[in-house]
Amino acid sequence: MTDTPAPYPQMPLSSETAQQIAQGVLHDPFAILGPHEYGGQVWVTAFDPGASTMEVLMNGSGDGTVHVLAPVDGAAGVFCGPVPARAPYLLRGTNAAGETWLNEDPYRFGPVIGEMDEYLLAEGTHQRVWQVLGAHVIEHEGIRGTHFAVWAPNARRVSVVADVNSWDGRRNPMRLRGQTGVWEIFLPGLTEGAAYKYELIGAQGQLMAQKADPIGFGAQHPPETASVVRDITGYGWHDDAWMETRAGNNAHDAPISVYEVHLGSWKRVADEGNRPLSYKEAAQDLVKYAADMGFTHLEFLPLSEFPFDGSWGYQPIGLFAPTIRHGPPHEFRDLVDAAHEAGLGVILDWVPGHFPTDVHGLAQFDGTALYEHADPREGFHQDWNTLIYNYGRNEVANFLISNALYWLEEYHVDGLRVDAVASMLYRDYSREEGQWIPNKDGGRENYEAISLLQRTNSICYGEVPGIMTAAEESTSFPGVSKPVDAGGLGFGFKWNMGWMNDTLDYISREPVHRKHHHHQMTFGIHYAFSENFILPISHDEVVHGKGSMLTKMPGLEGDKFANLRAYYGFMWGHPGKKLLFMGCEIAQWSEWNYKDQVDWQAAEYGTHAGVQKLVKDLNHLYRDTPSLYLKDCEPGGFEWLEANDMDNSIYAWVRHGGPDDPPVVVVCNFTPVERSGYRVGLPVAGRWREALNTDSEAYGGQGRGNMGEVTTEEVDWHGQDHSAGLTLPPLTTIILVHDGS
Repeated sequence: MTDTPAPYPQMPLSSETAQQIAQGVLHDPFAILGPHEYGGQVWVTAFDPGASTMEVLMNGSGDGTVHVLAPVDGAAGVFCGPVPARAPYLLRGTNAAGETWLNEDPYRFGPVIGEMDEYLLAEGTHQRVWQVLGAHVIEHEGIRGTHFAVWAPNARRVSVVADVNSWDGRRNPMRLRGQTGVWEIFLPGLTEGAAYKYELIGAQGQLMAQKADPIGFGAQHPPETASVVRDITGYGWHDDAWMETRAGNNAHDAPISVYEVHLGSWKRVADEGNRPLSYKEAAQDLVKYAADMGFTHLEFLPLSEFPFDGSWGYQPIGLFAPTIRHGPPHEFRDLVDAAHEAGLGVILDWVPGHFPTDVHGLAQFDGTALYEHADPREGFHQDWNTLIYNYGRNEVANFLISNALYWLEEYHVDGLRVDAVASMLYRDYSREEGQWIPNKDGGRENYEAISLLQRTNSICYGEVPGIMTAAEESTSFPGVSKPVDAGGLGFGFKWNMGWMNDTLDYISREPVHRKHHHHQMTFGIHYAFSENFILPISHDEVVHGKGSMLTKMPGLEGDKFANLRAYYGFMWGHPGKKLLFMGCEIAQWSEWNYKDQVDWQAAEYGTHAGVQKLVKDLNHLYRDTPSLYLKDCEPGGFEWLEANDMDNSIYAWVRHGGPDDPPVVVVCNFTPVERSGYRVGLPVAGRWREALNTDSEAYGGQGRGNMGEVTTEEVDWHGQDHSAGLTLPPLTTIILVHDGS
């Protein structure tokens, strides 16, 4: 054990500065700690509160020359002493018990962030902030370790805390980079899998609760709240074929049928504590199932890290971290890669509308309202008790836009569905008079949020070819899916919430009352082509006491199944892309419960299995029949045949594709009465194949219908030169395709 030397008579730091180091309140630690020239001599200053003595081993190895650092009076753990020159070295500490350890000194390493990054960060225009901020496993000046960087412009001190420094914020305070508001440090030897947080002294000098990394790539399992170092580089993708063709798969004229999934409750492993599937397991089971069912895309409720299971991911804290509930980042890539190899696109729900108030998150991040508005009339979401981003702040907008790009680029995600867009667009959303602040023109529109959405869409579509974005937007805000240069928000698609509400209200009524609500089913066509619509039967429709899709249906059990089958036929025949939440395809009785799995046992029974087969056949018919998808977003793809037969609750229409595509006729009978010889005009003479009949025995029906085909007669009907008398079974949708003869 080395004897403790007396303090050097001319140390390059005052007792006051040494005390600031020991107390962890030094604003600029890199100006003092590490090697510095003073009086023509190189001095090393080090701090380790657990050390009784401290030595410098030059040449970076245990067999180098040894130079003893002296303790600084009045500042326990602070040591200082001269060394021969600037060169790599190790610090060797010894405690009172004689225990010894060797460490690299983080304060001997230079900055990592470059001038261009620094400029763009200061300007708030760095589109890929995750490449600079966060925790990156790198080699710096010949040493392997992790570089940390975080934006906290109003903090007086920011430190990385982790096991390596006993979670003591005094030990590894960071370097502030000019006017960027960004703090950084390279910690040698700390690598993949290490848990960490940031400890900040706030703007008012207050020691704050330790914070998770806003741009951390990994996190601990909740309820633990630390970030985790994850090396997200070096993944070997196998999806080149998909990436080359996905633009066509995401286009407005493509068949898009989305299977919406809450990964935590799609399927669980009962004999392992009822745990959810891992990403790798989902890459096998879920991908195989969705592909076999004929869906074109998987859409996941938010998978960015979130603290509370009951939020389903819609109150995220770790926007850059795939939730550890299912595995680390590379395993999420395994899921995306497998989906692509199976021909499935992957859409993530993305939540830029709000964030939770948990103390380890973004709230009051540096002691000020940094990410949120300070005024609760702009910054607090009353419905969800969450905070609203300050979209007008460049750095915050940049954070969100970068996050959107991050998922698209780093994880090859094919699309983002943006949650709660209406709450972003309007300053008075769910607020009474006096509870909101008008915009600069005195109106209710949130100009800053509108600009953010437009910029996000423009940048994402511009930077990542072939992707898609979709808005969950429940109002009549104009131009949601119109290009930004045409005055729109720039989304590729919009969820058709009006269609969903109207049609579910209609189909849930007893058939005897439906004639009084007939045009709830036709009204959607009045605006069906004003946006590029997705028809959503989402998780929101089967939770919070709303019941399952099956229990919404009226009548006894058999009628419930028949109503649901007819409704799905109506939906797949209607203009618009399709979205169905998990469990709805098997007509499970129970509403969705995020704590359990889909009721897969139900699918073993004939009527449930029949609905499952119907959805599968609808998907394949939709994908194989251009007239059912090619002009989903164009008025030229739709033509009413019968929209006004309210007494019989019958609807009939034509779907058109390209000039060489056979037309499709969809006929729905929403009464429990068979209509025999019901005449329907058909746009082309000849034979029409009964491509799908929801009363088929294969779907749990009674097998009534038209024996597989009908042939036209030269009888004018519904404005057509030819027609046919159809048998329309009770509560049934029939889809007819002209067979070309």
